[in-house]
Amino acid sequence: MRSGMLPVDGAELYYEVRGTGPALLLIVGAGGDGGLIAGLAENLANAFTVINYDRRGNSRSTGRGGATMTLTQQASDAKALIDEFAGGKALVFGNSGGAIIGLTLAAQHPEVVRGLIAHEPPAVKALPEGDPERDFFEKMGELVDKEGPQAAGAAFAEFVRGEGTYAWDEEVQKRFLGNLKHLFITEWPGFTGFVPDYDALSKAEFPIVLAAGAEDRGLNYARPSIEIAKKIGASWAEFPGIHMEFNRDAALFGAGLRTLLTEMHSRTADVPDQWKYEG
Repeated sequence: MRSGMLPVDGAELYYEVRGTGPALLLIVGAGGDGGLIAGLAENLANAFTVINYDRRGNSRSTGRGGATMTLTQQASDAKALIDEFAGGKALVFGNSGGAIIGLTLAAQHPEVVRGLIAHEPPAVKALPEGDPERDFFEKMGELVDKEGPQAAGAAFAEFVRGEGTYAWDEEVQKRFLGNLKHLFITEWPGFTGFVPDYDALSKAEFPIVLAAGAEDRGLNYARPSIEIAKKIGASWAEFPGIHMEFNRDAALFGAGLRTLLTEMHSRTADVPDQWKYEG
């Protein structure tokens, strides 16, 4: 694994690159810390060149400031990583807010995406008009205003099924807690107001798969994935486990992701030499 800092517009992004093979960019959501998904990166590094990073303003990256986060800027950061470490084209996996960023990247910079898997984007605005869960995140914002980011973070963790039932890496958890104010004050409006660019996504010339965890059926951070898939004519898949199963059991989640990624890559490019029998 090699790591470093990549200069981008107004920030430096902490990155890690592992493995060899087709390029794969992993994008995390709330908390923006690549450590949450490092175990998955390790699991996939024997088949892919895996690019993992702390999002702008989070943990080991710089760029924290008073300006509200924009998804356009987040997509630009993801593109910069693909340009630098993947020769301008990569498979992309995003979870939660990272799935929202992945969908924005696919709509705004389709030339750098070989294929996208968007796992549980909490895009509640994609739910039908009149659905009572469309305003869920506004209610969380009200909690931030009344009781502060720490209280909102605790409430959100309780809401996300499965979190709190297993131990996080201590350093990752410490960094995550340090990101909560940035999340709820700076990033929250961009994530909660997200509406997919259905037209651009439906015209994508690469495979897009929306996905959700088997233990999250029917929940309001899993349901939007189905709605988005229907509206853009994309496939939908169920993965093992919970919202961040890759943090709880990287091997289990990685087995499902590996299968879909290899099939997705083989639809857009030749099978890499490392997968071919050389006897």
